[in-house]
Amino acid sequence: MSHKVAIVTDSTADIPEELIRKYGIHVVPLRVLFGEEAYADGVDLTSEQFYAKLEKVSVLPTTSQPSPTDFMNIYNTLLDEDPERSIVSIHLSSGMSGTYQSALLGKSLLEREGDITVLDSKSASYGYGLLVVQAAELAEQGKSAAEIAAAVTAMQQSRKLFFLVDTLEYLQKGGRIGKAAAILGTLLNIKPILSIDEEGVIYAVEKVRGHKKAMARIIELFQQDLAGQRVNLAVGHTADPGSAIACAEQLRGHFTLNEVVYTNIGAVIGSHVGPGVIAIFMWPVPE
Repeated sequence: MSHKVAIVTDSTADIPEELIRKYGIHVVPLRVLFGEEAYADGVDLTSEQFYAKLEKVSVLPTTSQPSPTDFMNIYNTLLDEDPERSIVSIHLSSGMSGTYQSALLGKSLLEREGDITVLDSKSASYGYGLLVVQAAELAEQGKSAAEIAAAVTAMQQSRKLFFLVDTLEYLQKGGRIGKAAAILGTLLNIKPILSIDEEGVIYAVEKVRGHKKAMARIIELFQQDLAGQRVNLAVGHTADPGSAIACAEQLRGHFTLNEVVYTNIGAVIGSHVGPGVIAIFMWPVPE
């Protein structure tokens, strides 16, 4: 009997629902808190509802990671279904959240033996959602947990990502830039380009004047690593699919695109950068 590897992740991977269903990925939600109101991310608060609420509040929402018990429960459930199966659990960067540590603790709480591999994605949103989907595809092909973990680690090195921020308001609300800098940046139509470093922490790559110039610069940055290669593309948006489609069409003129995925940017990234963000994730087509 073949015991397929089960893939577990958390809601910050921003994986489209159709891919979650297609591959049977198990998603543990984070919680989003607007003041005293708490919501399970992606369960009782959609991306559309999140951004609608975000624009009405003066104090940014916060997020809280799943508890170790949440992870212990999902691992137990999967092992109850098939004690011989392996589990690969891939999570939001430890540089942004304690979710990865919580998953490790959940594994340690199990009172049974289980082949469970917990991986720190060192990324966020579909920057690691794409790793989870790749892991699920390999699981379907019958690859072992060790083979899947090795492939995920290799893919972490090859995928590139940039976030284009439309407004400085939310970076200022979150204390990442000062009020004066936010006002000046708004007057000058500054569009920050953000990415995630090797330690899994968001950082500012450049600040460019105007959306058009910022997109041109992002294309240049991608071309430095991926020019001439067939690539897969994912474009994340803040409940604005039209902007994502337009972005993909622009990129199609510069790269040989294979697969294209559109996804909503969830509450964790959204609470830091606000609405109007475009996130672009690109990685070479595996040989």
